[in-house]
Amino acid sequence: MIKFFFIILIIFSSCSLEKKSFFKNKNIAENQEIDLKEIDSKEIIKEDFNKYIKINLSKTIKNNKFKELRNNYGREKFDSDLNSVSKYKIKKIKNFSNFEPKIVFNPEGLIFFEKEGTLKKYDYSQELIWKKNIYSKQEKKSDILINLAYENDILIITDNLAKYYAVNPQNGELIWSKTNLTPFNSQIKIYKDKFYIVDYENILHCFSIKDGNKIWRYQTDNFFVKTKKKLSIIIENEKVIFNNSIGDITALDANKGILLWQTPTQNNLVYAKSASLITSDLVLEKDSIFFSNNRNEFYSINKDNGFLNWKQKINSNIRPVISNDIIFTVSNEGFLYFIDSLGGNILKSNNLLINFKDKHREFIKPIGIVLGSDKIFLSLNNGKLIVASIQTGEIINTFKLDGNQISKPFIFDNKLYIIKDNSIIEYK
Repeated sequence: MIKFFFIILIIFSSCSLEKKSFFKNKNIAENQEIDLKEIDSKEIIKEDFNKYIKINLSKTIKNNKFKELRNNYGREKFDSDLNSVSKYKIKKIKNFSNFEPKIVFNPEGLIFFEKEGTLKKYDYSQELIWKKNIYSKQEKKSDILINLAYENDILIITDNLAKYYAVNPQNGELIWSKTNLTPFNSQIKIYKDKFYIVDYENILHCFSIKDGNKIWRYQTDNFFVKTKKKLSIIIENEKVIFNNSIGDITALDANKGILLWQTPTQNNLVYAKSASLITSDLVLEKDSIFFSNNRNEFYSINKDNGFLNWKQKINSNIRPVISNDIIFTVSNEGFLYFIDSLGGNILKSNNLLINFKDKHREFIKPIGIVLGSDKIFLSLNNGKLIVASIQTGEIINTFKLDGNQISKPFIFDNKLYIIKDNSIIEYK
C-alpha cells in the first residue's frame, strides 16, 4: 500500500512539473535552444575592439518631452559641454544607493522626493511650487524610498513600505492612498485608465488609476528571491511585458491579465543562484525586446512570441539605448559596446575606465547611460560622469561630482540631470 502511494505521488509530481514546464516554455520552438551554460570569465572582452571604426547615425533625434511610456529613449537633444551647472537642493536621503531614483518631468517643473518621503515639485528655475508628505511620525523613521510615475496628468507613487497612492501633480493634493501586502519593486507604468507594477513576490498588479483598486494580478514563479534591481515593464499595443527576479520574461494581455507567452532565460539548475542575478531594464525597439544581465548574456527576443532572435556575450545590467539600429551599452567591466541590433554582432568596443588605476577598476561600476546629440554620458558608482563620442566611443571628458552616490543621467528639454542623495544637478 505504501509502495502504491509513492508511485501515485511520483506520477502526480511528474505531471505537475510537465504542466509547469509547458507553460514556461510553450513559446520556444522545438528546434530552438537557448545556451544556458555558465560563461567563463575569460570570454569577457578585456581589450578595445575595432577601435578606429566610426559609427554614423542619422540626424533624427527623439525628444518626447513628457512621455513616460517610451520603451526606448534613443538619442535625445542635448549638445552642451556641461559648463553651466545649477542645483535643486533636497534633504539627504538615506540608503540612496540601494534603489534607482528617478525624476518626474512635466511641463511646469520636476517632481522628486527627499528625506522622510516628502514629495517636492520645483519649477525649472529651482523655485518650490508645492511639497507633500502623507506619512506618520513612525513611518518617517523607516528611511522611506519613493518610486514615481507621471502620465495623463496624474502622479502615481509607491514606496518601500508597501504603500501606493496618487496625487494631483498640479498642487500635490492626495487623490487616494492604499497599502499592498508586499512592497513593490519595479517600474510603474501608466497606460490609459490603469497602471502596472510588480511586487517582491513576482506578482504583476494591474490597478485602476481612478481609485487604486485592483483590477487583476498575475503570479509568476516566486522563488523567494528579492532582486537587487527594480524590475522592468513595457507597454505596447495592449500588451504588458515584464521580467521577474529569476529571469523570466512574461507577456500578458494588458486588459485581462491573460498569459500570451513566457520566456525563461535561466534554467532550473541555476535558480539557486537567482539571488545574484541582475537584469537590465527591458528595451523595446521595432519588433524586438533587448536586455542583458550580469551573467554575460545579452538577449534579443521577438516581442510577439518571445522567440530568441540572438544572444551575445556581454556582461551588463544597465539599460541599453538603441538608435539607428545600433545598441549602445556599457559592460560591468567598463567597456562601451556598439552592437548591431538586427544580428547581434559587436561592431566595436572601447574601454571607458582606461584612465583609472588597475587596482581601482574592479570596484568601479557603471550606473547608467544616455545618448545626447553627439555624445554618450555614463555615470559611475565613484561619483564620476564620463563623456564619450557617440561616433568613436573615445573619452572626451570626465567630471567629478561631489560624493559617490549618484544616479544614472537623464536628459530633458536640452538639459542633463543627475540625482545625488542631497540634490539634483542640472547641466545646461
